[in-house]
Amino acid sequence: MYITTTIPYVNARPHLGHALELVQADVLARHHRRRGEPVRFQTGTDDNSLKNVLAAETEGVPVRELVDRNAAAFEGLRGPLDLSFDAFIRTSSHPGHRAGVERIWEATRHDLYLRHYEGLYCVGCEQFYPAGPCPDGHEAPLQPVSEQNWFFRLSRYRDALLDLIRGGRLRIEPAVRRNEVLAFVEAGLDDISVSRSAARARGWGIPVPGDPGQVVYVWWDALANYVTALQGGDYERWWVAEPRKVHLMGKGVIRFHAVYWPAMLLSAGRPLPTGIFVHDYLTAEGRKISKSSGGAADPVALVDAYGVAAVRWWLLREVPRVGDADFTEERLVARADEDLANGLGNLVNRVVTMVHRFLDGRVPVEAREEEPFEVDEAVHEALEAFDFRRAATAVQALVEQANRYVERTRPWALPPAGQEVALATLVHACRTLAVQLEPFLPTAAARVAAAVRANAEGRLPRPEPLFRRLAGSRQPV
Repeated sequence: MYITTTIPYVNARPHLGHALELVQADVLARHHRRRGEPVRFQTGTDDNSLKNVLAAETEGVPVRELVDRNAAAFEGLRGPLDLSFDAFIRTSSHPGHRAGVERIWEATRHDLYLRHYEGLYCVGCEQFYPAGPCPDGHEAPLQPVSEQNWFFRLSRYRDALLDLIRGGRLRIEPAVRRNEVLAFVEAGLDDISVSRSAARARGWGIPVPGDPGQVVYVWWDALANYVTALQGGDYERWWVAEPRKVHLMGKGVIRFHAVYWPAMLLSAGRPLPTGIFVHDYLTAEGRKISKSSGGAADPVALVDAYGVAAVRWWLLREVPRVGDADFTEERLVARADEDLANGLGNLVNRVVTMVHRFLDGRVPVEAREEEPFEVDEAVHEALEAFDFRRAATAVQALVEQANRYVERTRPWALPPAGQEVALATLVHACRTLAVQLEPFLPTAAARVAAAVRANAEGRLPRPEPLFRRLAGSRQPV
């Protein structure tokens, strides 16, 4: 499976919304690797946006300095968020990106033409709108623009796109987003501008082949990253031969990925993606979290304060498949304490304590009961439907099932033979949890696995708390 995220602008440091998409992609990648499937997980940054140029002007620093600094912050999320991406592309410095964009431009030249254009431009969205205000909530007024641009004949691809989406060859999840795209395409497609003047771009970006007075429109440039990052044999392996090519994105950019990008590829005669998975927004007090939301939305600061398990778990357990999710630190703390400290952590600590108390730390594996502590298919089905909350809830249900088993069997009140059966069964449940939890919370899963792994003498380690309770404390954990 080839899994990609969108590549964000680097006009500022990353926020929690970026973390959501990266963590979702990471769960998919880890899940499919665990099932023995080949996976390439790719992310990166969109360095060529006009927003980056304007941010550098505001700061009074060279564009390259700002872009390098902020792109490093995005790539640096790997450690704090426990990410496992295989490739990170920066569109301003990747050795194959510019040449790849030029090749796609040439391959689509039969659908490109020059035209004078006047419209209202949103710098925040990097796109034109017929009227204001910006539908995505950017507060800056739309800017009137009048210039000659290159246009792409998107109108030619209406019927082909409808066939792809209706026939399922281009799968869009969830269904509400699929229906949104179908309605947009069915209403008719206008040709779109795919360049801007080099003067308006301040000379930053990729020049249009054969027309140095224009630069390639930032979305055309950015969308190409999914193939330009694939160098050498990687292109054949992951874009031509790979049967599952999945893009993850927020709902605000679905039109670019589900309409413009497939049309570009159809025009260029290249293979198409197979899946488009769309998440909604994170909000704070009802407003979409953005790069200007402040420190409360800084994923690294949140990890420093509460730990990576708490941050990842909130993003996976609380964010719905459809609908925005309002974030507060109080909700993050409450979810971590309830599920991780009081649920999973308490279960493992309780089981290991009883094994040492009643069985001298040894687990007679052959004695365990055939309790069906299995959730693999439930997790897989949920992730196939791009439902991370349902998948995380399936793992949490296993914790609750094991805790109910403790209360039902009451190992401390059983005779020795019964204690062996009950505790061996519970250790098996904890080991199963460690396996199932790994895609969601890799570091925490490793701690759970270590807590119930017997040493050379067949004994479990002494019990230690796995998760600190966070309520009332903003301490690094």
